[in-house]
Amino acid sequence: MSNSTSRRSFLTKATIAAAMAPLATFGRGLETAIERTPKSSAPSDLKITEVKCGYSGGGLFVKIYTNQGIWGCGEGVDAISGTYYLIKRISNQIKDRNPLNPNRIAEELRKANFFGGAQSGMYVAVLSAIETALWDLTGKALGLPIYQLLGGKFRDKVRVYCDTELYTRNNPVPDDYAKAALGAINRGYTAVKFDIDEATDPNKFDRYNWTASNAELERMYEAIAAVRKAVGPHIDICVDMHGRYDATTGRRVAKMMEPLNLMWLEEPVPADNIDVYKTITQETSTPICAGENFYLGYGYTRLLSEAGVDIVMPDLQKCGGLGEGQRIANLANLYYVPFSPHMVGSFVGAMATAHVCASVPNFHILEWQTLSDTEPKWKEIVTYDKPFIEKGFLTVSDKPGIGVEINEEGLKKYAIPGVPFFE
Repeated sequence: MSNSTSRRSFLTKATIAAAMAPLATFGRGLETAIERTPKSSAPSDLKITEVKCGYSGGGLFVKIYTNQGIWGCGEGVDAISGTYYLIKRISNQIKDRNPLNPNRIAEELRKANFFGGAQSGMYVAVLSAIETALWDLTGKALGLPIYQLLGGKFRDKVRVYCDTELYTRNNPVPDDYAKAALGAINRGYTAVKFDIDEATDPNKFDRYNWTASNAELERMYEAIAAVRKAVGPHIDICVDMHGRYDATTGRRVAKMMEPLNLMWLEEPVPADNIDVYKTITQETSTPICAGENFYLGYGYTRLLSEAGVDIVMPDLQKCGGLGEGQRIANLANLYYVPFSPHMVGSFVGAMATAHVCASVPNFHILEWQTLSDTEPKWKEIVTYDKPFIEKGFLTVSDKPGIGVEINEEGLKKYAIPGVPFFE
């Protein structure tokens, strides 16, 4: 039974009885036909029957099934390898539960697993996928898009920046950066991102020393200076260091980039030490951004209350889910800090994140990967009937739930060998 058919057939027994009463006057034909037609029960009788999952690259895709033939989809990223049996365990824990309480179920799963890794990492990434699927399922059951369940929307579409993914090339030169930026702009984007951490840079002291040499610093600056020269003053440029440098290098790069007027410098140091973030943020006019490696709302309390960063970028596919993402955004809003989610998932994850972006006032910009524009995989693994991105914006779906489905047949082509696939 399809999601839409099941949702339309949500009728209470009282409603059915009231509708059938006048039919007796005109004979039993139509009444008998109605009685013989299968009907779903009321939303209050909706029950979870099973959770199944599939893995593709760094992505976890889950479906929560119910007794009424409708399901919810969710996605987790990064810290999800080897978590198949964790999904099965959670499936047993939430079986026969009514799924229309995403916040409550997610909180119960988290609190029940304080000693099972529920502070960060794998458990929270899996919980993020489960929690998202619960929101999708709730929206489908009630006929509402997720943003409506989250309190409504401030905007109909969300601006995205194009991560050019130039890191897929070995040792790109400044001209490569400039061409990649112009290519993104020609496709309608008004903001671009580049990574400047290069493990294969021949000027590195060694792979284990996190201090950048002067030659490395020169390479970083010249690459981004070429981008600024090519795109002009009004295009936004983000720069990512992936937390692979020490405090000295982080400070130097932030100061060095000031003339280039970046939208932000992302993760100049690892996420482990908020005090170092505070120092770098306070010493530079370059906006400092972090968050993809912080988990749950608790990970942002000191970061925000002590002005550790200028912009927060939680990844809603691993920080705890959509409800947690909205709580982080609302917490950031109390400190007048922009909310700019990290997003490296499929269009299921992108649209799920976009619902949260639409629901908060301090949304800034959302990440988008350029390979999602060019590689067939990303369109094959989902079901969606419109363009993903238009003129640098993602239009938030008004369909019930997320508005995007996992395409199991397409995803199976890219499934990880030897790992159970939606079994």
